[in-house]
Amino acid sequence: MDESRVGADFSRYLMDRMRQLEERNLALREQKDRVEGEKRIMENQKLKFEREVRKLRSELERLRTGPLIVGTIQDVLDDNRVVVKSSTGPRFVVNVSQFIEGELRPGTRVALNQQSFSVMFVLPSSRDPAVFGMEIEDAPAVDFSQIGGLGDQISEIREIVELPMKRPDLFVKVGIEPPKGVLLYGPPGTGKTLLAKAVASSTEATFLRVVGSELVQKYIGEGARMVRELFELAQNKAPAIIFVDELDAIGSRRMDGATSGDREVQRTLMQLLAEMDGFDPRGEVKLIAATNRLDMLDPALLRPGRFDRLIYVPLPSRESRYSILSIHTASMNLHPDVDLRRIADGAEGASGADLKALATEAGMFAIREERDIVCHQDFERARAKIAGSHSETTKEISEVAFGQYA
Repeated sequence: MDESRVGADFSRYLMDRMRQLEERNLALREQKDRVEGEKRIMENQKLKFEREVRKLRSELERLRTGPLIVGTIQDVLDDNRVVVKSSTGPRFVVNVSQFIEGELRPGTRVALNQQSFSVMFVLPSSRDPAVFGMEIEDAPAVDFSQIGGLGDQISEIREIVELPMKRPDLFVKVGIEPPKGVLLYGPPGTGKTLLAKAVASSTEATFLRVVGSELVQKYIGEGARMVRELFELAQNKAPAIIFVDELDAIGSRRMDGATSGDREVQRTLMQLLAEMDGFDPRGEVKLIAATNRLDMLDPALLRPGRFDRLIYVPLPSRESRYSILSIHTASMNLHPDVDLRRIADGAEGASGADLKALATEAGMFAIREERDIVCHQDFERARAKIAGSHSETTKEISEVAFGQYA
């Protein structure tokens, strides 16, 4: 009995001891896994810190490097050498870094080492920041359905600008070249710029907008350079559309006995003529221009090849006025007594801009009286106010300026 009891006690002791050892072993394994995890974390942090140190050392080394000289390649020689002209003026025969990829050509802007004048890397072409600012990133929220009374003009501008971009195969089958440019002319406020905005929102092409006066610069050659860079930017982003508003600012008729300022404007005009239809093909770049004074433009601008289509945008007719009023009052809360046809009949000679101002002013009358409904009387008062704000002198000037459109 004693021996069997001792054997049982010893077995229990062994079992308890084994259980303790297993628990200890499990705790050590968990501790080992935790330590290895912390080790991996520390190694990752070490690699991160080493990369940060290398980055900071590289940045410090870059900041310690002396400035480079901007130069232009004049000629390419053998044995990996080129002739460069530095920004200071002299020309040098220098070596080219082996890390430069691609073929170097005359006219390329490069960075030169300050001591050896070796070509270190190629610089992008220099362009005026104002030219890059002419590109419209966000298309205007205007479509052709928001333009009233210009159905014929919309059809013409769409077949000149949109059709060659969307269906170039039609022109290939017929065997003709698509039109290159269109000129919109007519009295102010008739929707010329609005048509250009609708073109910008309806096409996927790059749209560049410039006002003619922006190309008039103080120093000789600056305006011509901007015109050249504008067309280069359009060709690089082709298909593209260039819209020149107020073309008469740089496209006025050339006269004898001009002043120095007029001669600079004429240089800009001549550069524009060369870019529109010069020696180099323009590619998939369309030109739209707008002006109020067709009679002032130089005849060289109006010939086919530069502007293939001249589109007259007239003052709206009776039906056109009703269509324009319907568009501008579509979102207004109108009283049932408002008769748009009657209002259109009483707005003889008004432009599209005048009709928009009429609708806005009628809404202002309702707001002044704290009403949320616009009545017919508001339109009558708005018409009287707008008509009274235009003096007889302004009317006479308008008749003189736009008599050629009658």
